[in-house]
Amino acid sequence: MNRVTVIVLRTVGIVITLALLVAACVWGYMMKPSEEVCRSITYMLEDGKLREYVFRNELDALLQAEDINPVGRTTNRLSLQRIENAVRRHPMVRTAECYMTPWNDVEVSITQRVPLLRVQTLTETYLIDTDRRVMQARPAVRDTVLRVTGFVGPQMAATQLADFAEWLQDNKYWRERIDYIYMRSSQMAIVCLRDKSQPRVVLGSLYGYERKLNKLRTFMENSADATQGKQYEELDLRFRGQVIGR
Repeated sequence: MNRVTVIVLRTVGIVITLALLVAACVWGYMMKPSEEVCRSITYMLEDGKLREYVFRNELDALLQAEDINPVGRTTNRLSLQRIENAVRRHPMVRTAECYMTPWNDVEVSITQRVPLLRVQTLTETYLIDTDRRVMQARPAVRDTVLRVTGFVGPQMAATQLADFAEWLQDNKYWRERIDYIYMRSSQMAIVCLRDKSQPRVVLGSLYGYERKLNKLRTFMENSADATQGKQYEELDLRFRGQVIGR
């Protein structure tokens, strides 16, 4: 093979290689989508099987109000943080985490607020949640929680009464027997039992409620008056070591 033939073959090889590289670049550019579009948004309630207080139409409305609904928008124009912040403003949302899937969908993982106590006064009805924050009393919220009526403010509800409600959840004996608490004043708590044939129970101050109710349980299980069906209108637990029937 002479020198000229070698040069020609090399030149042809270089031209073919360059042509293949250009073709590959053009093909890659043509196949790559110029804009990736979000196709959907999914809200996942982590505790949705236990309760459902957060509804899709409400969350969509929050996003629409701020013009941040991601569906149909290019992914490079989305702010996941803004979507997450908007979802967190829903009154029943406790936590929210927003992320993008490999398929360009947006998913929001949500935990809901959990009621602990229901407060009903002459002027308002609201809930205290497990984080000790005031929570709306919505028709959808049907959890069975301790009910408190009478003269009680949010601060007392979120402290002493919330402590009592948490204790009651873990105490099977009294959880099955106590219906609600009437606060005659901040220092006068009246416990009303589910069995309406039983007398109301005067706790007085909520201080030492566990000791007082343990004393009442002993009385109810062992006292001759209680076991023989003697009826009182109320049982007073305010005095240490005594249960006074009236």
